[in-house]
Amino acid sequence: MSRIGRKPIAIPRGVQVGVRGQQVEVQGPKGRLELRVHELCSVKVADGTLVVGRGAEHRTARAIHGLTRALVANMVRGVTEGFERRLEIVGIGYRVQLAGRTLTFTLGYSHPIVFPLPDGVTAEVDKQTAITLRGVDKYLVGQTAAQLRALRPPDPYKGKGVRYADEVVRKKVGKTGAK
Repeated sequence: MSRIGRKPIAIPRGVQVGVRGQQVEVQGPKGRLELRVHELCSVKVADGTLVVGRGAEHRTARAIHGLTRALVANMVRGVTEGFERRLEIVGIGYRVQLAGRTLTFTLGYSHPIVFPLPDGVTAEVDKQTAITLRGVDKYLVGQTAAQLRALRPPDPYKGKGVRYADEVVRKKVGKTGAK
């Protein structure tokens, strides 16, 4: 049996969980999330906890069991605490501005890059080189951060570009001069 899938998920105060067939709905102080659970798994509410079970014992069912438990646990955490991802912009003249729900990047291209934020994600810009993304859906926050990083990934030679705050960029040595 999956070790992750076996763990019950505690339901914090102020969070309502509704299970209708394969549809799980979690509502809390920060928002509301829904998930359609795979047919091989089932979710039950039992005395203040959520328990994820599975119907079969083959490899796919075991994998889906652990995945479903992790997704539901992230939903519960998202509606209570929320998720956050920080990005840094490194480079001379590289910066970002926030106007409403639109980020405008200057990343060394011949034009500014305009990035509209998806619904469910909020951004905060600190000192034009740091972005903090927040939201209740872990997938959406991470996907938005990945799309922003892809606008100008960190350069392996100078380290310039958009990177995660905790990312370590391994720099390459560059060319040596002819002798």
